[in-house]
Amino acid sequence: MESLFDRHSGLLQDALKANETRGFWSPFPEVPSGKIYGETARADAGADFNALLGRPFVLPGHPESRRIGAEVSPWGPELGIGYPAADSAALLAASASAAAEWAASAPETRVGICLEILTRLNRASFLLGNAVMHTTGQAFPMAFQAGGPHAQDRGLEAVAVAYAEMTRAPREALWEKPQGKAAPIVLEKHWRVVPRGIALVIGCNTFPTWNSYPGLFASLATGNTVIVKPHPAAVLPLALTVRAAREVLAEAGFDPNVLLLAADEAGAEVTAGLVRAPEVAIIDFTGSNAFGDWIRANAGEALVFTEEAGVNSIVVAATGDFAGMCANIAFSLSLYSGQMCTAPQDIFVPADGIETDEGRKSLDEVAAGIAAAVDALLADPARAVAVCGAIANPATLDRVAAARHLGRIVRDSAPLPEGRSATPLILAVDAAETSAHEEERFGPISFIVAVRDAEAGIAVAAELARRKGAITAALYDTDEGRIARAADEFARAGANLSVNLTGGIYVNQSAAFSDYHVTGANPAGNASLTDAAFIAGRFRLAMWRRPKAA
Repeated sequence: MESLFDRHSGLLQDALKANETRGFWSPFPEVPSGKIYGETARADAGADFNALLGRPFVLPGHPESRRIGAEVSPWGPELGIGYPAADSAALLAASASAAAEWAASAPETRVGICLEILTRLNRASFLLGNAVMHTTGQAFPMAFQAGGPHAQDRGLEAVAVAYAEMTRAPREALWEKPQGKAAPIVLEKHWRVVPRGIALVIGCNTFPTWNSYPGLFASLATGNTVIVKPHPAAVLPLALTVRAAREVLAEAGFDPNVLLLAADEAGAEVTAGLVRAPEVAIIDFTGSNAFGDWIRANAGEALVFTEEAGVNSIVVAATGDFAGMCANIAFSLSLYSGQMCTAPQDIFVPADGIETDEGRKSLDEVAAGIAAAVDALLADPARAVAVCGAIANPATLDRVAAARHLGRIVRDSAPLPEGRSATPLILAVDAAETSAHEEERFGPISFIVAVRDAEAGIAVAAELARRKGAITAALYDTDEGRIARAADEFARAGANLSVNLTGGIYVNQSAAFSDYHVTGANPAGNASLTDAAFIAGRFRLAMWRRPKAA
């Protein structure tokens, strides 16, 4: 009988090669096309999604003491789905009961199961797209891509790195030490992968699958049982993920409680109990610095991986394509209404202007050019909704309103025809007069920040990344020497740098198998998706040895 590892060996080998070469590769098509996923895939997924609404979500055999669920789509309707919920003690006990058999299984067995889960999730990408759209506020095309194929890419990337790390050492070896004229000492040695224990994945509201899959699949592949704690406003995408995975686990003969859903709600949270539990050995968290600090203070001996808040910057020093630069920045500011960990917030511009292909532009002209590009991008209401999506958390609208007094309004925010929405608010400030731009203002809020000159802009942006954290940085410049110096500055600050983006790639985007997402080298996060350091600590190698029989 063909094993799941054998069935997906080609996929694994391609992923291993992609991780080594870092070029473009994806096995999961990002285009929501019926020609790829089936002519009825969109309609079938829509019907399946509607069938979930207003009903209990079924997870056979899952611990359950009550039903919870209060998700409301940023596009309007309440989902009305009730999820099985249990207290932390019950979840931990169920996870522990499934641990021994899962840990004892071969790496190939676990990797094969993970690959099967990912391929099934890919077939469900339209359903996942609907779930992500109606929990995060992303427009459907983005929800399909980020919640489906792109998240699956990141999960596969983690599985491939896990397999490479687990198989880096041989399973067994013959150790022979010469003893001069005496017979050599000969030992047979055997090594096995030993997982750390129970892993906890704490999901976020805005990218529930994309941010959760790397840790989830890294821990599963390396033999740890996993408890997934979704954000209360975005349970469905991870509930669908857990359901698909539990089906594969059961079919493979394992206790499906290898993977559990820790659904909770305001006033009845389970996160604190899970974080503090000594049985939890690994924690993956995406969210605020404040809660990240709390986790680190309360997680005991657990290994903690975080992605947290930061202030991403663009430095505009000069450009050979002013229109292309403005259009690119405009899209980056508008995409999903700035609700991305990679979205830029601060745009540093020399106070006396910049050189461009259209002649010298003053700071005000640069600001006006970016604002006009946003207006042009969002002029068509349907396209504006597709680009900006909806606002995931109502508190973001309050943040936009409160930000209006922080600087001179270059472009005001306004609602769109659909959903809970807000277009980009752009403010002008002077770095010498305010620090308002130095705090993360999550959502469609950005600052045009006047600085002394281009060198000062680079220095200020890099220092801000070091102090407050940054996942991305961008530079527009025509001076190769200054570009090289900026690359050094941002590398030391632990921020990934993009230079002179004017086409169809944006600073917000991070590609699996090529881009390391977050460096782990500044306060925006202590881990990088998905380098070896993100994977290898999730297991240990234990040896047994004995003299070789004659």
